[in-house]
Amino acid sequence: MDLKPNRKRIVNSIANVVFFGSLLLLIFSPDAKSWFLKQLISVGLFKAEITNKNPKGITPSFFVFEDEKGKMISTENLKGKVVFINFWASWCPPCRAEMSSLNKLYNEFKADDRLVFLFMNEDEDVQKAKIFLQSNHYTIPITTSGGNIPPEIFTGTLPTTIVLNKEGKIIMKHEGLAGYDSDGFVKELKELL
Repeated sequence: MDLKPNRKRIVNSIANVVFFGSLLLLIFSPDAKSWFLKQLISVGLFKAEITNKNPKGITPSFFVFEDEKGKMISTENLKGKVVFINFWASWCPPCRAEMSSLNKLYNEFKADDRLVFLFMNEDEDVQKAKIFLQSNHYTIPITTSGGNIPPEIFTGTLPTTIVLNKEGKIIMKHEGLAGYDSDGFVKELKELL
C-alpha cells in the first residue's frame, strides 16, 4: 500500500485548516487584525506624507475639545502652532495598529510647544481607551470632542489624521491606516515648525 497519496492529502488538509483558521482569526479578532496591520506598517506599506504644503485656503471651522484634565479648549486658541489631530478608538483594529507609531511620534515632539497633539478618542467609554493605552504602555494624552467637529476635519472614518499648519489650514488629511514615525514624516513635521 502506497502512503504517499494519504500523506499528501493529510498535509494539504492541515495547510487548509491553518490557512482558514488564520483567516478567521484575522476576521474576528481585533488583536490579531491590529497585529497583522502593524506588521504591514512596519514594512513601510502604509506611509504618512504631508503633500499639501501650500494649501489653497482650506481653513476648517474651529471646534472645542476636552483635554485629560477636563479643560475645554478651542482650536481657535492653537493658531500659531502646528496641530496634529488623530481620531481613534480602542476597538478599532487599524487605530490600534498605528498607535505604536503615533506614540513614538508624540514622544519625539512632546517637549516642543510649537506642535500640539490632539488624540481625539471616539470610544463611548473613555475608560476603555485609558485601559488600552496603559496596558500597551502608550503615553499619548487623550482628548475628546467638546461639541460638533467640522466635516472638513472628521466625517466618522477611523482612524483619521489631520495636520493643520500655523495658520490653521489643513495641509494633510488621511483617512485610514498609516505609520507616522518614519524619518520622512518626522522631517516634514519639523519643516512646518
